Amino acid sequence: MKREFLTDEQVEEEISRLLNSDDVKLAKQETRIKNRRRQYMYNLRVLEKRGKELAELGATEANIEYLMFGNEKEEENED
Repeated sequence: MKREFLTDEQVEEEISRLLNSDDVKLAKQETRIKNRRRQYMYNLRVLEKRGKELAELGATEANIEYLMFGNEKEEENED
C-alpha cells in the first residue's frame, strides 16, 4: 500500500483546523496545568533540600533570622 504525503498547503490547512478545535484547546489546557503543577513540585523539592541544609547548620524557624543577620536587626530597632 502506497503512502500518500500531504502537500505543504494541506499541512497548513490541517494545522489551522486543529488550532481551532475545542478538543485541542482542552488538551493544551490540561498540559499547561500539569506542567505548572510539576514546576511547583520541583520548586518544593529545591526548598526541601535547602531546608535540610539549613537544619544541618543548626537553623530553626526561631533562629534563622539571627543566623542570617546577626545583630543587624537589633541595631535597626535601636534607630
